[in-house]
Amino acid sequence: MSQIAAITLKQLRALIAVAEQGSLTGAAGVLNQTTPAIHSQIRKLEEAVGQALLVRGGAADGFSLTAAGVAMERVARRIEGNLSQVGAEIAAMTRGYNGHVRLSVVSTGKYFAPRLVLSLRQQAPEVEVSLRVGNRQQVIADLDQGATDLAVMGRPPSEPKVVSVPLGAHPHGIILPPGHRLAATDGFDPAMLMEETFLARESGSGTRDLMMRYFDRLGEGIEPQLITMDSNETIKQAVMAGMGIALLSLHTCSEELQMGRLVALRGSGLPLMRQWYLVRPAAAKPDAATLRVAQAIEDLAGSYFPHLAG
Repeated sequence: MSQIAAITLKQLRALIAVAEQGSLTGAAGVLNQTTPAIHSQIRKLEEAVGQALLVRGGAADGFSLTAAGVAMERVARRIEGNLSQVGAEIAAMTRGYNGHVRLSVVSTGKYFAPRLVLSLRQQAPEVEVSLRVGNRQQVIADLDQGATDLAVMGRPPSEPKVVSVPLGAHPHGIILPPGHRLAATDGFDPAMLMEETFLARESGSGTRDLMMRYFDRLGEGIEPQLITMDSNETIKQAVMAGMGIALLSLHTCSEELQMGRLVALRGSGLPLMRQWYLVRPAAAKPDAATLRVAQAIEDLAGSYFPHLAG
């Protein structure tokens, strides 16, 4: 019989640690406990739930989550997110604020996120805002786990359910080093373009997803050579060094384009125009501080976005 009321935070944290580390020993290490202690916490949690939460994997000490374990871990992370928010709110009140809002921004937005937070200090000085930057998958996980109150991102996710508001245009383009064979043209041959080496963000990046959809639309049936890099900064430097070309948010390279260190490919359908969105979890009722910051972001009307010369 399920005894949900008997579940403790210690047990839930043990489950999260095992899920992250893949083993009882690894979980014990990050939680500064013994392996038998972790085993005991998991066993008690399984007894309270009435189902197995872990299944042994291929490695001698390896474990993965069962379906029930996945459901329980999701709830555990939401509880941790709620506790983290309460702690941040209390600390903010101690410092004289009326509340605390956690703002997540996809990594492409880190080029304007500091300006946005600075503007929010002026627009909503009574609310403390903390900033977290991650790739698209990480931001979606924050929304799902209750680890953020608001997020600025491109295409809103289908899951978890969110409330979204468009903030402004988000242009993407193909960037080239000066002197590239395609740099001086006003159009381009798709087949020639697909012969190039593309420097790409990691899987899970919204920019990577957009690039792959763009390749599909070109319809040449050619798979371009890809070199994966983990940051926009690395990609920009690699393009300038002549390692390849890239499809990037033009907001990430506005300075380099204005100074002539990079060139944007010109042609039909470019730049690709997308939208920035402000999103919040639909399942959570926003508090007054979150609504205040959300309204302030809308009122700023994209004034914090990088300027792109026509």
